[in-house]
Formats: sequence, C-alpha cells, structure tokens
Amino acid sequence: MADVSNVSADLKVISTFPFSAEARATLREAAGKDVLCITNTDELLSRLREAEVLCSYWIPNDWRILAPHLRWLQYSSGGVDELLTTGILDPDSGVVVTTAAGIYANTISEYVFGSMLMFNRTWPEMIRLQERHIWPRSAHWHNLGGRELGDQTLGIVGLGSIGRRIAQLGKAFGMHVLATRRTLSTSSQLVDDPDVDQYYPLERLHEMLHECDYVVLCVPLTKETEHLISMAELRAMRSHAYLINVARGQIVDEQALIQALQSGWIAGAGLDVVENEPLAANSPLYSLPNVILTPHISGLSIHYDQRMLRLFADNLRRYRNGELLHNRYDPARGY
Repeated sequence: MADVSNVSADLKVISTFPFSAEARATLREAAGKDVLCITNTDELLSRLREAEVLCSYWIPNDWRILAPHLRWLQYSSGGVDELLTTGILDPDSGVVVTTAAGIYANTISEYVFGSMLMFNRTWPEMIRLQERHIWPRSAHWHNLGGRELGDQTLGIVGLGSIGRRIAQLGKAFGMHVLATRRTLSTSSQLVDDPDVDQYYPLERLHEMLHECDYVVLCVPLTKETEHLISMAELRAMRSHAYLINVARGQIVDEQALIQALQSGWIAGAGLDVVENEPLAANSPLYSLPNVILTPHISGLSIHYDQRMLRLFADNLRRYRNGELLHNRYDPARGY
C-alpha cells in the first residue's frame, strides 16, 4: 500500500466535486491552502499533473501519465468497482484510495424502508389506479395489500455502515433482524447485539434467506459477491418474501431474478440498481407489477454535500498529520 507520510511542502489538492465557497473555506483550513475545484473535464486533465491529492468520482485510465504526483484519491462513492479498470486499486499503484463509505447510511436505509412500505401497502398499484381515476370500492377488488413490518424477519446481506443502520431501523419497526458477517466462522451465532438477533456466515446464506420475509442486499461488489444471489438463492427464499438491492446490480443474476418474479418464487423486488445501467428499454423489469424500480438514486440526499465535506476535511487533516485515513481501500478485502 502507498505511504501517506512525508506530505509534500507544496501540497496541491484538486477536487472535481463542486464544493460551495463556504465549504472551500473549511477545506482550506484542513489542507493548509486553497483547494482547487474543477468541474470542466478538459481543465481537470490539464491540471492533474499538479495534483498530490484528488477528490473525485472519476479518474481517467491514463492517470499515471496525467497525474504522476498523485498520492491519494478521495473517491466520492461508497463502492470502488468503477475504479477496477484504472489500475489505481492495485497494491503497487502508489496511490492511497479512500471511499465515501458511511455517508450514505441514513439516506439509503430510509430508501429501503420506503420501498418495503410501498410494497406492503401495494402503493404502486394504488398510484396506477389514481392515474386511471379509479376509486376501488374494496381493497380486495384490486388486491391492495396491508402487510406490516412488525414481528417480520429482516435479513441483511452485508452489515457495513448501511446494513447497520438498516438493522437499527428494522428493530425500531419491531422486526427480527438477521445479518451476514464476512468474518464469521461456519456456524450461525445468536449475538448480544442491540441491532441484530443472529449472524450468519455467507456459507450459510441459503439458511438465512429461508428465514426471511424481507432481504436487503448492501454488500460490496467483489469477486466473491458477484451473482451472490442467483437461481439457487432465489429458490431458497420464501414465496412471500421481498428482495431489495441497494448494492450493485451485479450482485444479482438478473435473468434468474426475472424468472423468480414471473414464476412467483418470491413476491417482489425493490431495485435501485441493475446489472447494466441504464436499464434497456425492453427489459421485463419495467412492466413487472411486483417490481419497484428506481435509477440508482437511493443515495441521493440534500445532506450529501455536507457529509462529503466533513469526511474529506477530516481526511485532509489526517493526511497532513500522517494519520490513518478513514475508509481506506484494502486490496485484500476488495473494498
């Protein structure tokens, strides 16, 4: 891994994130000098040669040539899969990469429960009825549901910052919460955890899935988690279960999911991500009545700017002091 000690006396920090003037003042204090904010791609490419630190959601594949002095990338996304082709994640890249993991926890967890509640109350169908100016005389006439979250079992695949917040909200709704843990041994464990009732190793994922009324995917995309949910896993779920994916589309075998939704293996799915984005116009997912589909927006929030500012400013101070940076990418884990 790259070393972040011995910071250059002429530290040059560039950001493609359009921080406000007030935010730039905070960053100036953290960096000890002005942070250059560039939103024009051509200008960025011409100025990268100066950068020791870059805060960005994107970096060109030829960054080694364009940014020879780069030592630290503060990535503004929680996942790093879009960086895989650049080589910057390689252990010998010479660049420390930190992510924005953690700043999405509240936003995405609220999205998850919004999706679950919409599914429980058949909200998409009620909106369709409203658009057609239909007032159902009885909920039973249009199969308008009335499921509740209390006393139901919630399974969380990936207990990071987002998964932890989802677990907390699940408990607030009175749910029984199960979760996978990457570091767990081969046996499941009842735990003394205020947010989770039982941990499962990924090797026993099928067992956990079979217990759940709702399953939320918030695991990072790695070689181990690609198509983690495929035909066998969907078959292991209950026929009334609802699957929510706020991770990456590649976590789920999309064709198997479509088959599961069409055949009734599971009751429905809430998808903020799909395997190939944007989703093709002819995808069956658009028209399936048991799917709530959104265009990768579960992390959007009016508070994102301030959360990104706090994280980057704190990491800038740590960088200057030679301290451990938050959310440092670990090649051994893949996130």
